[in-house]
Amino acid sequence: MNLFDQLDTTENQALEEISRATGPEILQQLETNYLSRKGILRGFFGQMAALPDEQKPQAGEAINRLKKVIEEKITEQRKILAAAPQTRLPEGFFDISLPGFEKVTGSFHPVYRTMQELSAIFVRLGFNIAYGPEIETEFYNFTALNIPLDHPSRDAFDTFYLSDSSVSNTGRLLLRSHTSPVQVRIMEKTKPPLQVIVPGKVFRPDTPGPSRFPMFHQIEGLMVDENVSFANLKGILSLFIREFFGSETRMRFRPSFFPFTEPSAEVDISCVICGGTGDRCPVCRGEGWLEILGAGMVHPKVFEAVNYDSEKYTGFAFGLGVERMAMLKYSINDIRLFTENHLKFLEQF
Repeated sequence: MNLFDQLDTTENQALEEISRATGPEILQQLETNYLSRKGILRGFFGQMAALPDEQKPQAGEAINRLKKVIEEKITEQRKILAAAPQTRLPEGFFDISLPGFEKVTGSFHPVYRTMQELSAIFVRLGFNIAYGPEIETEFYNFTALNIPLDHPSRDAFDTFYLSDSSVSNTGRLLLRSHTSPVQVRIMEKTKPPLQVIVPGKVFRPDTPGPSRFPMFHQIEGLMVDENVSFANLKGILSLFIREFFGSETRMRFRPSFFPFTEPSAEVDISCVICGGTGDRCPVCRGEGWLEILGAGMVHPKVFEAVNYDSEKYTGFAFGLGVERMAMLKYSINDIRLFTENHLKFLEQF
């Protein structure tokens, strides 16, 4: 087959291959095969040396014509592909040979989860949920709760004050150090009987450590009615502790002091780690008991501040730290883990 016959065969083959090209990558490869320095057309120029002198100009013209035809066809096919609509897979189609994608499932933060669980228990026991402002005044945070001016908790080392002087007759502004001020606000507006819990953030200027943090969460509880007694308090807390920690958990009361309750008590439970044996337990330090909350009967002075008749009504109050409960339930040994946002820690819940 002479050179001119080869050119005709190559033209037919090139045009057919270019017409069948379905993507820019294929066109690029065909362009390289035919038109590059090492392509098919470059080889035809090398064959011209064997031709008679009178045929060489005719052969060169034929090769250049074929080059132009191939270039134009490639350009035309590129335009056709660019204008064509994108191929869409049928609805519902999927390639079963592809690897799957793992769906990451979110979860509630352990503190929020614990607060929801605690609140749900008290709701089942007949308590309503109430909320209040995190920025308070001295009256609601201290005075109305029978906390005197010389009490250590009113010192600037124990409370985040937001103003140096009184903003009204209710005193200076501060970040609440407990959720008890909400109880005062509720009693101001509501006549007994009432039964509420108050979950929320509280703030104290503590140096962060394994058991301390400047911001944490509390749940305070309050019941007021005629003939409410310490026995009612014990019954409610007993049911709560058994529900949250398990039916085998034991409870005890120890005398204590809080300005807003009288009598007052600290409530302990048998250690959830060692089962109350105290045998070499690092959590209860061998005592077999863990303190979980404070409680007591509402002081008559608190009732006077909200215009309740302390001769007619009695009530009890209690308060617990949500982080403390979560640490005991999930065996967490450092409160700072709750705010450091390590996924390895949070993914456990």
